[in-house]
Amino acid sequence: MIAKLKYGMIGMAMAAMTVPALAEGELHIYNWGNYTNPELIKKFEETYKVKVTVTDYDSNDTALAKIRAGGHGFDIVVPSANFMPVWIKEGLLIETRPDQMENFKNVEDRWVNVDWDPGRRYSVPWQWGSTGIVVDTSLYKGDINTAKVILDPPPELAGKIDVAPEMNDVMALTIWYLGGEWCTADKELLKKVRDTLVNAKKSWIAMDYSIIDKFASRDYGAAYYWNGAALRSRMQNKDVRFGYPKDGYPLFMDSVAVLKDAKNVENAKLFQNFIMDPQNAALISAFANYANGIKGSDQYMPAHMKGAPEVEIPAEFVDKGRFFKLCEPEVTEIYSKIWTELLK
Repeated sequence: MIAKLKYGMIGMAMAAMTVPALAEGELHIYNWGNYTNPELIKKFEETYKVKVTVTDYDSNDTALAKIRAGGHGFDIVVPSANFMPVWIKEGLLIETRPDQMENFKNVEDRWVNVDWDPGRRYSVPWQWGSTGIVVDTSLYKGDINTAKVILDPPPELAGKIDVAPEMNDVMALTIWYLGGEWCTADKELLKKVRDTLVNAKKSWIAMDYSIIDKFASRDYGAAYYWNGAALRSRMQNKDVRFGYPKDGYPLFMDSVAVLKDAKNVENAKLFQNFIMDPQNAALISAFANYANGIKGSDQYMPAHMKGAPEVEIPAEFVDKGRFFKLCEPEVTEIYSKIWTELLK
């Protein structure tokens, strides 16, 4: 997986656990880059007299490796759904019991009993969205709701395509496009996946995490990227549109969890409760332009997000979005070999 609203106070009393009414000290957040609203941080700091620092990472693998190594000094991390079971299994998180926090009542029903954190004993929603096809329609007039734009590009987009360098997202898109199932070990299908990606890459200009400025300058004509960035790109370039691949596209949810070796545990719990308040959740979304999973936040959202097709998935494509789990190690090894070849 990467803009201003009225403020309100957060209630803090919890039935099964206690959070200080007036906190103090520090909080160190480890989060995805370009994903944390400074206004949200300022509000938390001013409300609870806590000094917050935010450090960025660029991938789930980067974050996991950093925390595994120890000595990091962070209190909070924001893993994606498919990585959360790894964090829990390896004992890297504290069971903070968000389900017992006052503001948990605001979590949308669909995000309460999730597969990656049943009952929400460790984490609270941060943002969720999809990976899809971003297109400058002044350059390409064809169907944008297909992975073909990226995997069998039309001539008019050759040399103008960026692909997010996320192995699972790219592999999943290609496997589904070719009619397979995620985590397949079918050798014949995976050979087709490899060949499709290697051939498609000839038409790509980059595998990069930054697209907004590139669409604004019209250096990019298409990208395989996340929906929030697609919306931000459209705000810079009116011709940008976001497509949902009909053969299947990845869904993601990133969630806020507290690290086992956190030094500021109570402040981290306070932050978890804080971001489940609708006004504060809206601040999260207003910056990165993704949905947040908190009931009542819609009324505080910026006008440009309300009804935006990048945020509200069109009905015809809702059932095409899929969360994907981490595959078995032997399957991941095969995928990694294909990915390494693609990156050469």
